[in-house]
Amino acid sequence: MDSRLTQRLSFRLTRNVVLSALTLGVLLNLGVVTLDYFNARSNMNSEIRALMEISHSPASQIAYNIDTRLAEELLDGLLRHPAIVNARIEDPQGRILAERERPTSDGPYRWLSDSLFQPRRDYREQLHVSQLQEMELGHLHVSIDTYPFGSTFLQRAGYTLLSGFLMSLALAGLLLVIFYMMITKPLLRVVSGLQDVDSDNAEKARLPTPRRHENDEIGLLVHITNEHLDTIDNGLQKQREAEGRLKDYNEKLAQIVEARTSEIRDKNEALQRSNRALIDAREEALETARARADFLASMSHEIRTPLNGLLGMLRLALENRLSATQRERMELALSAGENLVALVNDILDISKVEAGKLTLERISLDPGVLAEECATLFAQQSVRAADVAIVTRIAPDIEPAYLGDPTRLRQIINNLMGNAIKFTPQGQITLSLDPEHDGIELVVADTGIGMSREAQKTVFSAFSQGQADTARRFGGTGLGLTLCRQLVDRMGGTIEVQSKEREGTRVRVHLPLDVDPDAPSRSGENDFDGMRALLLTNRDNPHAPPLQDHLRYWGAHIRHQVTVPETPTTLEVEGQDLIIIDGHAPGWRPLVDQAERCPPVVHLGTDGDGADHSGIIHLPLVRRQLVNTLRVAIGLTAMDSPSHRAAPRSSTTLDVLLVEDNQVNQMVASGMLRKLGHRVVIRENGELALEYLRSNTCDLILMDCQMPVMDGFEATRQIRGTEGMAHVPVIAVTANAMEGDREQCLSAGMDDYLTKPYSIEAMREVLERWGAAAGVQSSRG
Repeated sequence: MDSRLTQRLSFRLTRNVVLSALTLGVLLNLGVVTLDYFNARSNMNSEIRALMEISHSPASQIAYNIDTRLAEELLDGLLRHPAIVNARIEDPQGRILAERERPTSDGPYRWLSDSLFQPRRDYREQLHVSQLQEMELGHLHVSIDTYPFGSTFLQRAGYTLLSGFLMSLALAGLLLVIFYMMITKPLLRVVSGLQDVDSDNAEKARLPTPRRHENDEIGLLVHITNEHLDTIDNGLQKQREAEGRLKDYNEKLAQIVEARTSEIRDKNEALQRSNRALIDAREEALETARARADFLASMSHEIRTPLNGLLGMLRLALENRLSATQRERMELALSAGENLVALVNDILDISKVEAGKLTLERISLDPGVLAEECATLFAQQSVRAADVAIVTRIAPDIEPAYLGDPTRLRQIINNLMGNAIKFTPQGQITLSLDPEHDGIELVVADTGIGMSREAQKTVFSAFSQGQADTARRFGGTGLGLTLCRQLVDRMGGTIEVQSKEREGTRVRVHLPLDVDPDAPSRSGENDFDGMRALLLTNRDNPHAPPLQDHLRYWGAHIRHQVTVPETPTTLEVEGQDLIIIDGHAPGWRPLVDQAERCPPVVHLGTDGDGADHSGIIHLPLVRRQLVNTLRVAIGLTAMDSPSHRAAPRSSTTLDVLLVEDNQVNQMVASGMLRKLGHRVVIRENGELALEYLRSNTCDLILMDCQMPVMDGFEATRQIRGTEGMAHVPVIAVTANAMEGDREQCLSAGMDDYLTKPYSIEAMREVLERWGAAAGVQSSRG
């Protein structure tokens, strides 16, 4: 193989070396030329100055004697210099005694010389004689053309650069020959030897070592190549021996395969029989799952129907005047019924998750508000409130709203808080909520009985609790954390438990939620920027740190004092806009009362802790209530906040047709409707309801779904097909709560869905939602 000159190693080495040398030479020559340029400029100035120093004395004598003839001779002598183009002698008043001038020279590189040295330069020297130093005689002026100096410099620079370039070319040629003889030619011999190798017996070939290259890199390359060829030759010999043995093995393997094929055929037939058995088992499991779903649906309906009557009657009874003992027993019965409803809901939700039928909403929600509502609810319901402190620690910088399912998030928080309260006889329960880069982190920590390492391994299993006697001592079914785990998994999050026996439990939940970009910012918090507040609490008050976090985030300046002085003293309140006192630390109140010009005082505790003061910050902390209390205390108006208390009566009186076959539920629903201010007509099934509607009108229909004679679905379809009744709102009232029940009601023509057992607040909300439309249509009729 004959490679081109430009592809040879010697050429590339020469090219690289010459280019490097040429570049270096050019840089050095440019350096020399630059030094020469500065020397040329200096020599030019020195030469002209020397001429003027020589001409100074005669020019001074001429100016003193005012001898014009001698002046002209002197100037003619100066113009003999090739660079001087103008010379003149002036008297002290600027009058010219003599002047000589000649044209400037020209050349092809005049423009380059002018750019380097300027076209002309002027020199001037004052004239005087040694005997009369103080007498001013005039000036000698000389103008030079720089081109003679510039052309000389350009010639020298050209010679320097050209000689360097020619030397580089000569070096390139010499290196090319040397590299070819020492590198390329020996390598070409090695390549030629490789080309002459017989391809059928390549492993037998050996490369010759070029002369005078036995001990350099080329000889080493040939030696190593020959060693590799020896290794390949030995390997091929062993391969041939192995192929012979492999041929014998193949013959034996063929016999083994033939024997095994018969065995596999028998096993395949057995496997097919097993597959048919698995298919039968799968069909049986599916049938069992369908039966389980039907059972759960039936159980839900059968349990919720009497529960609705039970809870409804209890709520109606609690509206009457009762003795303290009767009210306590009624409230305990109501609480037990609500716990039973929660248990049924947990079982159904677990079944939905396992069946893959649980659907999640993606709507705007405020996780901080949900957490505060849940904590407040548990704080109000806990009978051990005096022994257990419920603390909310909501990060002040959490976003106002996220996109997710508020119902499921509330369910997770309620289950975790319920577990913490159940297993914390005394101490503290902290509900924390912090933002993360992809969602939120929810933490419920308690100081309760804790769990062992073995119990933590099964804590997420259904019907599992930490100890064998836990259910007997604290109650519960062990479904709470199981449902939490399944809901968190469905929402794409994680849940983990850390616990030690007799030290408490910490449950951490991470939920990936997107921030709602359309959510409005929280209002009223910027009004505390610059406010100065004095916080007076005990050192171990668990609500003080989150309270300070909120106030500092809102821009307030907090001074926290945790020790009541043992001796009477005056409390420093000068410059404070507000004082916040721990309601359970009475030692602070006398100090505040003694203070002069005391600012408004707000109590941290319950209504009884500060009813006669400016306001109460209720515990656990609720940000909206905290904002309103502080605003009122410093003289601002409270922010509007949504009410969580249902109005005792609806704003519009409706004529409601109640279609219900169960007498207890009839009494419950009719009692709630009348309490809300509506008129009620009761019918026991769909057929009687249709008969009533043929001759009467109503504003709204509450329709039970499961009834004898004619169920609610068929009755609704016939109502929708009857002229004049197609637009009457029909609200489904059913005990069915499985997946698809709501869709079945809506597809039958019903407008909304009310699940048994329902509260008077839930009924009021539904009636308020549909009552306005019903009133408009009624007025049109």
